[in-house]
Amino acid sequence: MNKQHTLYQEDIARILSVPGVEQLHNKTFLITGATGLIGVQLIDALMALGDVQVIAVGRSREKARDRLGEYFDNPCFTFFEHDITLPFDRQEIVNGKIDVVIPLASNTHPQAYSQYPLETILINIKGAEHALRLAAQCGATVLYPSTVEVYGNAYGDDVFTEDYTGKLNLSNARSCYPESKRTCEALCQSFKAEFNVSVKIVRLSRVFGPTMLLSDTKASSQFIRNAIAGEDIVLKSRGEQYFSYTYVADAVAAILHVLLHGETGIPYNVSGGPDCDVRLRDFAACCAAYNGKNVVFDLPTDVEKRGFSIATRAILDSTRLRSIGFLSHYAIDEAIRRTIELLK
Repeated sequence: MNKQHTLYQEDIARILSVPGVEQLHNKTFLITGATGLIGVQLIDALMALGDVQVIAVGRSREKARDRLGEYFDNPCFTFFEHDITLPFDRQEIVNGKIDVVIPLASNTHPQAYSQYPLETILINIKGAEHALRLAAQCGATVLYPSTVEVYGNAYGDDVFTEDYTGKLNLSNARSCYPESKRTCEALCQSFKAEFNVSVKIVRLSRVFGPTMLLSDTKASSQFIRNAIAGEDIVLKSRGEQYFSYTYVADAVAAILHVLLHGETGIPYNVSGGPDCDVRLRDFAACCAAYNGKNVVFDLPTDVEKRGFSIATRAILDSTRLRSIGFLSHYAIDEAIRRTIELLK
């Protein structure tokens, strides 16, 4: 993807229009999962501010060079190669103060849940624990990116508010992701209570966008890859699943908005709003329409099935986020168009 493309630069500018963004000047951010979907655009936005220090943490320097290589000679950027299931050595990372820690590292797609459930649990829980311990040492704020999956499956036509408790299935290894993210939220609240760590939490809906990894096996990512290749869109189910989605630029803007304006210890649902609440088949149809192609149905493999979510309805109520002044910008059709245009 060409990060200088007009559409991408528009996305960065919109992220940096968050009220109060000037408060981030001269701050130091430590971001794990730096080469992921959200990490890349978040770092691009912070680096565009010009006087923010970014410590990007990842397992592969080679991958980081591919995704963030333009910053490797920038004095405001440091890449730290580290396995986040292991503790941080503060002195090894930075001599000065860390102001904000954002632990984005996670397995976030079905194939990973299916093939590496134990790794998924440990990356989430250990990654959150070590980020929180580092924040406790540095007096930093933690912005914790949680997920809609903590709610499980809806009861009937329910919409998820932040105090909702849905149905969770512990009878298979797919629970590795939602259950470990729930535990991470409990860790956040525990570090707040025991060590007075400032923790802010966002619960993200299904995020997509041009910074996605080509290895991502989420259905939305597969549809986008089909559209880029000029192929029919392959749907592995009837597509009745009804979910909230968020374009990555809106997700990053919401993260910064909650960091600046959210209350400590209070979770905020993040979704693209009613225009981004769609059935899976409609997401597929939107991708197909881009190239004048069709949606075709194909049976999933056993490996794919094991990674599928049990949820058939997961709609987020983002009233609390709107109450602190945040409004998403991109409707689903525009977000899909921008994603495909940028990845092409």
